[in-house]
Amino acid sequence: MKYEILKKQFGYDTFRPGQEEIIDAIMQGRDTIAIMPTGAGKSICYQIPALMLEGITLVISPLISLMKDQVRSLNQNGIRAAYLNSTLTPGQYRKALMLAAQGEYRIIYVAPERLESESFLRFVQQARIAMVAVDEAHCVSQWGQNFRPSYLKIREFMQKYSGQWRFCAFTATATKQVEEDMIGLLGMRSPYIVKTGYDRKNLFFSVEYPANSFLRLLELVRQRSGQSGIIYCIRRKDVEELCEKLCAAGIRATRYHAGLSDEERNANQEDFIFDRCPVMVATNAFGMGIDKPDVRYVIHYSMPSSLENYYQEAGRAGRDGQSAECILFYKAADERVLQFLLENQDFGDIGETQRKERIAKDWRRLEAMKGYALTQACLRHTILTYFGEDSPEQCGACSNCMHEYELIEISESVHTILGAIKSVRQKFGATIVLSLLKGSRSARIGQYGLDQSAFYGSLSGLTMRQLQDILRFMIQDGLVETTADTYLVLRITPKGSRFFAHPSSLTMRQYKKGKEPDAQDDEVFEQLRAVRLRLSRKYRVPP
Repeated sequence: MKYEILKKQFGYDTFRPGQEEIIDAIMQGRDTIAIMPTGAGKSICYQIPALMLEGITLVISPLISLMKDQVRSLNQNGIRAAYLNSTLTPGQYRKALMLAAQGEYRIIYVAPERLESESFLRFVQQARIAMVAVDEAHCVSQWGQNFRPSYLKIREFMQKYSGQWRFCAFTATATKQVEEDMIGLLGMRSPYIVKTGYDRKNLFFSVEYPANSFLRLLELVRQRSGQSGIIYCIRRKDVEELCEKLCAAGIRATRYHAGLSDEERNANQEDFIFDRCPVMVATNAFGMGIDKPDVRYVIHYSMPSSLENYYQEAGRAGRDGQSAECILFYKAADERVLQFLLENQDFGDIGETQRKERIAKDWRRLEAMKGYALTQACLRHTILTYFGEDSPEQCGACSNCMHEYELIEISESVHTILGAIKSVRQKFGATIVLSLLKGSRSARIGQYGLDQSAFYGSLSGLTMRQLQDILRFMIQDGLVETTADTYLVLRITPKGSRFFAHPSSLTMRQYKKGKEPDAQDDEVFEQLRAVRLRLSRKYRVPP
């Protein structure tokens, strides 16, 4: 029966890795946890059992946009589904509950906050529930990104109303701690756990350190003209400014963040999904559950706050299995913004001890993210190791692996940079310190009298890019750290102090000109895209 549903309702002949195993475990009545990367087909794993079971499947989902996309897709496939959330008027909500109670829907998506609604709980007591599926289950853990306190209500809900309901939970990213939290905080009973692996072999990972972020972004977007891409920023105002500048440069871009009205967010999302605006500039409010398989690139214009966030957001590229790019821009200034946001979060009513614990966890996640941005090791290996998965030390398909490099001796340069930081009493950031070493004649160097320093121009033989590379190595190696006072300043660590007192040989990989992924220039492919667009408009469905 599962194969018949797979073919008839979803159009596939075979299951992807892990899908059949998960479906079988659910149908055997076992509590089930599935950890599958974005694009691996998690939704089918609970939608097929929902169609095989007698009764209603409740899907607890964190985002309205996710619910709408899933319900629309199901209804287009001939599967009656609905959602219950705050976008419905009281009349629409009552009608939806009435139709659900009459067995009109096989699958109903609900926000976790509904578990505290009296009208919803009355419906649950009367309806024939077959299964509860928790989507984005990492939201239950304070160790994971997107923590949602309302997810903590799921355990009580299941214990009070479950009976013989089947219970399953799904996520794309979960460290060992988050996995343990999902089991304990959701109250799962000896769950059957399926992990299909985190590796997305079709994704090409790269990190860039652009001198002019916007000009580099514009270059990348123009090189990928006609392709769908997502550009992530930290702040809403960055989204607004960047989208406006891209549009002014002739790029068909739109925007998405929580400060827009529901109507505008929905309209902009539709423009992106239907390829009217192939470029989406957004905060992390966009993307969870967005079903657009042909996103060819995801560019993080700002560094996100954790590797969990980064891998989930980057994973929205290439969900169709075709090659796609995940590009991260690293700018030291982003750290200051992230540190401010981290320390000024709204923690609700939790106590001071818990608040400090949460901040400490977030600091560790930010440090891991920064480590990824600065590492010279394989980027894929760095990600997979973070999530506890074994992998080769070189993947051959990330920017760090694909560049040719040579080892250079940098101990003298490092000693000079440390001396310069000490000479300015550790009061300045990277720009001032490196400008001092380069012998810059900028107004700020003159303003602070640094052109009189013994270190002025002492590394003028190196390019600014080479100086930046060496400083990034020093930060990654733990010789120097960036500390936010009123702004980011460079501080020498105890390890750096020991090296300054007793210098030793230090080598760094210096990259030669790297290989770029081949640009897609396929006339037949472009013709097929045009046919697909005509058909999507004819049938009013996303391409």
